[in-house]
Amino acid sequence: MGYAVVLGEALVDLLEADLDGELIYRQAIGGAPLNVAVGATRLGGDVRYAGSLSNDILGDRLAAFLRTAGVDLSAVQRVPAPTTLAVTTFVGAEPTFTFYGEPPSYALLDEVDPAVVRGADVLYAGSIALLRSPFVETAKRAWGENGPLKVFDPNVRPTLLPGPQAVGDLRKLVEEFFATADLVKLSSADAAVLYDGAEPAAAAERIRGLGARAVVVTCGAKGAYVAAADGAEILPAPSVAAIDATGAGDSVMGALIRRLLADGFPAGLEGWRRNVRFALAVAGLVCERQGGATAMPTNEELTARWGALL
Repeated sequence: MGYAVVLGEALVDLLEADLDGELIYRQAIGGAPLNVAVGATRLGGDVRYAGSLSNDILGDRLAAFLRTAGVDLSAVQRVPAPTTLAVTTFVGAEPTFTFYGEPPSYALLDEVDPAVVRGADVLYAGSIALLRSPFVETAKRAWGENGPLKVFDPNVRPTLLPGPQAVGDLRKLVEEFFATADLVKLSSADAAVLYDGAEPAAAAERIRGLGARAVVVTCGAKGAYVAAADGAEILPAPSVAAIDATGAGDSVMGALIRRLLADGFPAGLEGWRRNVRFALAVAGLVCERQGGATAMPTNEELTARWGALL
């Protein structure tokens, strides 16, 4: 089994919480690509995280967390900018993010060793770091390397898109990656923002039409829509008592990367069914925990929770 390279942001979440009737903010490790890297690693994958971390104390905490989780940090670049903060508020279990910090510490990666990318079995790119330079140029160079399976998640954050022009610019950008992706994973909310309220099936058809080999659209408690070369269908999510959906979509991507590392690219829809069912079980367990990177489960925890489901 080879390794995956995960490109993207790491930051600190400040999570809204109630303490004896007082509104407080709890510090947590965050960033969708960081969650993906930790999720795939905890499931047994070999992951190299390629991103920029501040050289401040919060950056040290991010690095220590990744190191403790078993993520390889040899492609990390430390930078002299304060760690970006994401203030996270909730309506029910769904989070809303507002970002603070300029320039964003997470988007300052200006180089990844091409040999590291070419030697990988899987390359992940996506999320909000793509909205800024120099990260977006670095990601495009890495994406152009031959060798790994390429997986992409746009991870749309509407609070970073001030109007229709910004949405259109993001659509154009992410479609460059969609066109040569082996797998695109996005949420139904992402699809609706990018494609004027499109339902998962319509969005998946458009993305596959651009060139992506397979598309998985997560639909929250409804499960996920998967589209492959030989068919498409919606797969139900397991029933859970959700308390926090933070990181659930990232856990799906982490689980799919883990399966790609173990088994390679599925031959058809039947293989994707197996992979997506596994990923939805991972996400279900994440939703039953206080969310984010710390909620990413191990294989033993999955078996303990779901047993024969896996």
